[in-house]
Amino acid sequence: MNERPAREPLDAAAAKAPRLGVVTACNDRATLERNLMRSPMLAAGDVPVEIVEGAPSAAVAYNRGMDAPAMAEVDLVIFAHQDVFLPQGWDALLRLRAAQTAARDPDWAMLGCYGVAMDVMGRGPVWSSSIGAIVGRPPPEPEPVQSYDEMLMVMRRGCGLRFDESLPGFHMYGTDIVQEAAARGLRCYAAALPAIHNDGFHPNLGPDFAAAYHHVRRKWRARLPLWTPVTKVSPWGLALRRSVRANLRTLEARRAMAQPPERDPLFYAELCGWLDVTPSAAE
Repeated sequence: MNERPAREPLDAAAAKAPRLGVVTACNDRATLERNLMRSPMLAAGDVPVEIVEGAPSAAVAYNRGMDAPAMAEVDLVIFAHQDVFLPQGWDALLRLRAAQTAARDPDWAMLGCYGVAMDVMGRGPVWSSSIGAIVGRPPPEPEPVQSYDEMLMVMRRGCGLRFDESLPGFHMYGTDIVQEAAARGLRCYAAALPAIHNDGFHPNLGPDFAAAYHHVRRKWRARLPLWTPVTKVSPWGLALRRSVRANLRTLEARRAMAQPPERDPLFYAELCGWLDVTPSAAE
């Protein structure tokens, strides 16, 4: 059984210059090296990275990563997909966004690049190769969310959260962890943290997604409906059926929009104007 660390407030020193660490679940080293490991903050070797391979679920992988010796002295744990690229200056921007969040909510739990706000609208911005577009409206300041896209989430280590290892597979954990935080009286936020998600095309929501969806639906029934970046979690699961049918109707149109994930992520960063996202003095 995983021990839950005691919750502690975010101290002033960590708010100014929190120590960063990255955890990633990997099943394709080529994708990892082509994307996440090329991020300047990781290529420089200044930020520790824990690569977890062979885990049966994202929750298991991420808990293992958090418990690794490399993460022992980290203040902010960045959980990132292997196909994510973080532009130049992203680490400085994250520290700024974390300080902005702490100024609003000293006991905050998580930050994300993309989440669904309470008005059910997406907050970003991120580039997604699977749909060939920037998604999410940049929030002027960190904004509370009800779920995350799992591409990248940042946890304040002192908040005491753990991922639920009873959640199967590699879907819906971005919704589950936000609700875990809410159940403990903590809030999760989305902030303007531009990033490249060099993901492949997703034809439809398969049985693995459905298994995770129904787990979350049963677990958080008292909090439904919940909106995720992919579909609504409804009490009887009818929203999932509607999303599957909608995906089938739009399959060819969505396929035509997708961009190749094999392309250099710097190409997409330049396309979006995100080669360097170092915060300016005005911020």
